[in-house]
Amino acid sequence: MADTARRTASRVQERLAALAAVGTRPGNGHRHPLVAAAMVLPLAVVLAVVFGAVDMMANQASSVAGLLER
Repeated sequence: MADTARRTASRVQERLAALAAVGTRPGNGHRHPLVAAAMVLPLAVVLAVVFGAVDMMANQASSVAGLLER
């Protein structure tokens, strides 16, 4: 039974390592910038909506537009 737990833990570690390696180059381990952006942008959008940054940006953009009309 202990052997099963050890194998399961090993498989979990392999899967986590494979997931962390998504978008990396085999030689140097660096992610392509587009892959990194694709990983970060969804979280950035969620945080912007949750903390109201979208409303602040819209308000500031309308203020700038009002200044440019003068």
